[in-house]
Amino acid sequence: MPVKFDYSKSRGRIKELYKTETEFAKELGLSTVSLSGRLNNKLNFEQSEMLKIGDLLNIDKEDLHIYFFTRQVKKI
Repeated sequence: MPVKFDYSKSRGRIKELYKTETEFAKELGLSTVSLSGRLNNKLNFEQSEMLKIGDLLNIDKEDLHIYFFTRQVKKI
């Protein structure tokens, strides 16, 4: 079973700073569909995208793992 990540913290930060994922996707240089695919575990983030997102969302590099590598907990 592939590992799925919980991007809720990233989504919250996007809403806080950009209001919508569409506005954030534009700033990031991705289509809304591409960003949505990544945030929904359909596509993987590239390292360069994670670094750029960190810059755009004012996330310290040492905290990126919290936003990108927190495993999704399966609800029973």
